Amino acid sequence: MRALVYHGPGQRAFEERPEPRLSAPTDAVVRITHTTICGTDLHILHGDVPSVDAGRILGHEGVGIIEQVGTSVLDFKVGDQVLISCISSCGRCVNCRKGMPSHCMNGGGWILGNLIDGTQAERVLIPFADHSLYTIPNGTDEIGLVMLSDILPTGFECGVLSGCMKPGDSVAIIGAGPIGLATLLTAQFYTPAEIFLVDVDDHRLEWAKKFGATRVINNSDGLAVEKILAMTGGRGVDVAIEAIGHAASFDICQAIVAAGGHIANIGVHGKPVQLDLQRLWSHNITLTTRLVDAVSTQMLIKEVGSGRLDPRDLITHHFTLDQIMEAYDTFGQAMDQRALKVIISNGP
Repeated sequence: MRALVYHGPGQRAFEERPEPRLSAPTDAVVRITHTTICGTDLHILHGDVPSVDAGRILGHEGVGIIEQVGTSVLDFKVGDQVLISCISSCGRCVNCRKGMPSHCMNGGGWILGNLIDGTQAERVLIPFADHSLYTIPNGTDEIGLVMLSDILPTGFECGVLSGCMKPGDSVAIIGAGPIGLATLLTAQFYTPAEIFLVDVDDHRLEWAKKFGATRVINNSDGLAVEKILAMTGGRGVDVAIEAIGHAASFDICQAIVAAGGHIANIGVHGKPVQLDLQRLWSHNITLTTRLVDAVSTQMLIKEVGSGRLDPRDLITHHFTLDQIMEAYDTFGQAMDQRALKVIISNGP
């Protein structure tokens, strides 16, 4: 089968790879119909995720059709149309039962496109199928649901929920890329009074306005902190969300969070950051970090079904699997290409 393969920092190839085969009775093999590229995939290509070995098929998002199931799979059958979670869950260990499958103790967690081959291929092996797949409801747009594999649960869980967002809060999201915009869309479930979006790309800030940001700030001049403090009467914001993975954006969060506020880190950091504890220690600040657990996926599917959430809004470009190298070039130059999320389709 054809697949996008990582060959070390800065090296990727679209090449032939062996078909996946069932290796455990809880496995399923899914034929991918639509997948996408994540910012984390770019971090892998930059060498920021050392757990990914050369030779790995990338990708941890997608929808598809089940072609094989193991003898212990109870909830799915061949022919079912499914959403693939970015997190694989055994459903039985202590951490999975605590709602923290990102730290599954039986070989799950974020393994797709990381520790095992992923979804940017014609087919993918899914471990723990009963706890790692979701049935796509009849009549639901499957292309839009690709956004529920990762970025919408990530923005919601790591940003909105970890930030303890509540009605009337002031919120600042640093980074208007796909994760930042996914956080913006799901933040509105909690009706914050103000949502600031900070970025250096006017095109993405225009999208942020469309998606519900009350104020947008272009930080090309490096004055985002001063602007937000001025807009909030010097107080800062109740919730500051880092959605890029850069030291500079984390510094903005530290500088703008109000006393008693929350800093929620979402971004993948490949390098250390400076924690300004000498200033924050007396401010009653809560700082959270986490990997998405995707425990909100079923709820988000319902929100899509109700019409309150339209994940297709995040999709700007479409490619076929044969064009996946071009798709990476486009997504890797998102500002120049005006790209948010790309969809890569495999067959009809």
